[in-house]
Amino acid sequence: MFKDIFPLFKDPVAVEMVITHIVHRINSTLDKKVDVIVGLDARGFLFGPLIAMRLGAAFAPVRKAGKLPGATIQAAYEKEYGTDIFEMQEDAIKPGQNVVIIDDLIATGGSAAGAEKLVQKLGGSVLEFIFIIELEFLKGKDALSAPIYSLVKA
Repeated sequence: MFKDIFPLFKDPVAVEMVITHIVHRINSTLDKKVDVIVGLDARGFLFGPLIAMRLGAAFAPVRKAGKLPGATIQAAYEKEYGTDIFEMQEDAIKPGQNVVIIDDLIATGGSAAGAEKLVQKLGGSVLEFIFIIELEFLKGKDALSAPIYSLVKA
């Protein structure tokens, strides 16, 4: 199910408020330092680097197979209508690093679970998932092992 977040980007003050809110939430609720923000292809790339910069953390993209340069690792994930493959560069996360995964929307949780597998393969620890929109009726959070936070529940 698709929800359009792009109208948010017509208002720079609204974008600033979203980023500031997420950064404040991370700083005030997580008891560990965040080392890496992982953003999912593609709308997680809109928020992830801005949040990482504010936190003094690295940013690591998760992309569909074949889109990243260099050596990568892969993980399969379930979509509404089948299976797909996500990749991450194999040096994106060091063992023991603390990670927050961000995307624009959680529906079934399949893509977020795929990103979580990649982080775990590299030895990282997922502290939390953050989504702009959560489609609660699809129960996507049940597919994830770390807590989630969403700004809007639909």
